[in-house]
Amino acid sequence: MKLYKAFATVGGLTMASRLLGFARDILIAAALGSGAIADAFFVAFRFPNLFRRLFGEGAFNSAFVPLFAKRLEGEGEATAKRFAEEAMAGLLLVLVVVSAAAMLTMPWLMMLLAPGFVADPAKYDLAVNLTQIAFPYLTCMSLVALLSGVLNSMHRYWAAAAAPILLNIVLISAIAFAIVMGYAEKPAAGYVLACGVLLAGFAQLTMLWLAVKQAGLDLKLIRPRYSEGVRRLVQLGIPGLISGGITQINIVVGTIIASLQAGAVSYLYYADRLYQLPLGIVGVAVGVVLLPELARRLRAGDHSGAMDSQNRSLEFSLLLTLPAAVALAIAAEPIVRVLFERGAFLAEDTPRTAYALAAFAAGLPAFVLIKVFQPAFFAREDTRTPMYFAAINMVVNVVGSVALFYVFRSLGFMPHVGIAVATSLAGWINAAMLYVTLRRHGDFVSDARLIRNMPLIAMASIAMGAVVYAMLQWLAPSLGQGVPLLEKGLALAAVVLAGMAVYALLVVGSGVLSAAQLKRFTRRKNAA
Repeated sequence: MKLYKAFATVGGLTMASRLLGFARDILIAAALGSGAIADAFFVAFRFPNLFRRLFGEGAFNSAFVPLFAKRLEGEGEATAKRFAEEAMAGLLLVLVVVSAAAMLTMPWLMMLLAPGFVADPAKYDLAVNLTQIAFPYLTCMSLVALLSGVLNSMHRYWAAAAAPILLNIVLISAIAFAIVMGYAEKPAAGYVLACGVLLAGFAQLTMLWLAVKQAGLDLKLIRPRYSEGVRRLVQLGIPGLISGGITQINIVVGTIIASLQAGAVSYLYYADRLYQLPLGIVGVAVGVVLLPELARRLRAGDHSGAMDSQNRSLEFSLLLTLPAAVALAIAAEPIVRVLFERGAFLAEDTPRTAYALAAFAAGLPAFVLIKVFQPAFFAREDTRTPMYFAAINMVVNVVGSVALFYVFRSLGFMPHVGIAVATSLAGWINAAMLYVTLRRHGDFVSDARLIRNMPLIAMASIAMGAVVYAMLQWLAPSLGQGVPLLEKGLALAAVVLAGMAVYALLVVGSGVLSAAQLKRFTRRKNAA
């Protein structure tokens, strides 16, 4: 239950962040819709958001945490502190150089990021300017990732998990300011949002720096040097970033292809934001908590404890992810309509976004399984094997995205949905390769509890999906176009609550979770 408690801490704060993110995206949709300004901002935001997920949600930790934890547990706090300072100095030097080069070359780099924008010079120039403003956020988030790794290794999860909340608070304030100033559907709104992204980066960095200092490690900025510890970090970090961030890299590939279709970047962005809620709550919680847990147990020689942690992580992931995937696929259109359909986000944008959401939902369990399986490699300082699988994943995603984009377009269907389908397919292939390799090496063996609970969770999810579908048919008149927002919101809430109630009853009734476990978890959470 301690592992579940850590999941709940990180997942709960991530949920708060994602709910604020929904509020942010609802405002952005109302102010920008899916037009040229929205496309330009989402391309500009994609880069810092990509690095936030790559670094801030576990991929950087795949290399840093095992090395830092090894020094912290075996050599003492002073040695660990020195390693963290060396890593921070080297990382900052590289990031400053890379960021400066990217900002200077952005007018040409944008041809690779969004080639479809070239046909619209105004959109292209706006995307370049917004990306240059937001780009320093990368440096902030990379340092935040390192500080998060320090805190997570010390079992202090709160500050690192709460930091993304600042991003959403700042961006909500920025878009609200733009709306009040009358900037809606104007380039000025994009500039306000890009400045907000930059400000949020410095706010998060300040918060994490103070948290690390409060934890007893007053890190100093020292002169960069290529020490043995930094050399090992580089050896593990490069493949770790590739393998740990493949889902996000695939989304960037999708953005590049989607730029060939007007509005497609926005449709994919809004759909991505919706399925990222369960992925963030579950996947991030597992990725952040499981890696230091496995690294600590393996170093102590507790292989049975490490295996139990993996089994419980997989069980926890399936318990929350399967029903979420089913619900998002079945209720995609009413969810999009209630959350986004207002202001500049038109009725015809709803089905285009909903189909993309349903396609992403099909891959949601795979994206979370990747978060469960990769730490088993990273904790053993093996970042190369996941990297090889990521390369295969990348090929599948790129080829599939390009092929399905044009196939769907030739069939008269929404081309951007093909990109979402390819992303989900690539995710399942990656998860399967990781699982088979772990099983072959004996690094993951399903225990009796997991074998018993997996089919029960699947059946409960299917039953919940049937209830959600029936409720949607019954409440269809209250969820249609032109219905007042309050009525639509209440109808959707009724569907969600009914689905949750049925799923909870089935999960507890079948013994997947017992009443005693829930009571014990609640008591410990309250005591904490």
